[in-house]
Amino acid sequence: MRSPTPEQLDQLTQDIKTWARELGFQQCGITTPDLSEHGDHLKAWLDAGYQGQMDYLNNHFEKRLDPTLLVPGTQRIICVRMDYMPENTRKLETLSNSNKGYVARYTLGRDYHKLMRKRLTQLGKKIAEQVDELGYRAFVDSAPVLERPLAQKAGIGWIGKHGLVLNREAGSWFLLGELFIDLALPIDPPETENHCGRCSACIDVCPTEAFPQPGVLDGSRCISYLTIELKGNIPEELRSKMGNRIFGCDDCQLICPWNSFSHYTQEADFYPRNDLGDADLLELFSWDEETFLKRTEGSAIRRTGHEGWLRNIAVALGNGLGGEAVISALNATLDHPSAVVQEHVRWALDRLQQGNPPQPLPILSHPGVRRVKD
Repeated sequence: MRSPTPEQLDQLTQDIKTWARELGFQQCGITTPDLSEHGDHLKAWLDAGYQGQMDYLNNHFEKRLDPTLLVPGTQRIICVRMDYMPENTRKLETLSNSNKGYVARYTLGRDYHKLMRKRLTQLGKKIAEQVDELGYRAFVDSAPVLERPLAQKAGIGWIGKHGLVLNREAGSWFLLGELFIDLALPIDPPETENHCGRCSACIDVCPTEAFPQPGVLDGSRCISYLTIELKGNIPEELRSKMGNRIFGCDDCQLICPWNSFSHYTQEADFYPRNDLGDADLLELFSWDEETFLKRTEGSAIRRTGHEGWLRNIAVALGNGLGGEAVISALNATLDHPSAVVQEHVRWALDRLQQGNPPQPLPILSHPGVRRVKD
């Protein structure tokens, strides 16, 4: 296809959306790369220090607002979403059982980065077969790409008060990906309406009060940050609020009424592995580094590392009911070579020995919890 006509570009656009669905994406939208209107908001967020230790977010400011600086020649960005929530994951049941470890549901299966990036690359190859020359590059939660503003601009959904993209027909249990291309395809209309209304459930139930205002997340207080991105000691004042969440947190999505319209994934690679959706904390705490690496092979959970894994579980054990087996396991880890692990084990032991009862989880008492599609 040399110098395609408008009619040919229209047909190619329809074909791209068909191919995207065939590759397992539930929605596909196309937009231009300009995100300059988000500059003030991004700068204010960074200036407030809400990125915590995620120093990489301070880098490449201009590239985030102008993707053509990241991939020169980019004329369009194809945005896709893929449902990831498996059926019957017993989310609330696991959260309410202090003997269990709660893992964010997007990490229960295979690492989504590799899966989606491979599919997007396949989409790029299909498009390239239809034109004489095509430059393209796939991104999935990688590089300095503002995924959510791009998704909104491509009509995928609006950005909710919890900062995640919401879709009226699909809620928010989905992952985002982008394909940068140097072909001027027709674009989709952006999502210009915000359908959150007066609802503030996601803000109300956040265990660590990580939302200073609607649509603004203080990442340094978010449990996902604390259990995944943060290296070193978790701030002591936040530990008791983490409950049994050992890798990520889903509360703001669990309570969102729009997720009553979400769809379970049909992607087998997203199904839970190694029973991590409902595993006993003591069993997980017993994993040595070799076991941890083996049981999390191909999983995003590896990102926290074995040290972070033990640190997070120690906090969860300290937030539980204790008991002889728990005290024994914690005592046996007091001499761990990691000072970080030692610190959190001591905190857990002190908390249990002082008889501090577990803090109630806001989500379990919120009237909107009945909407949760479990």
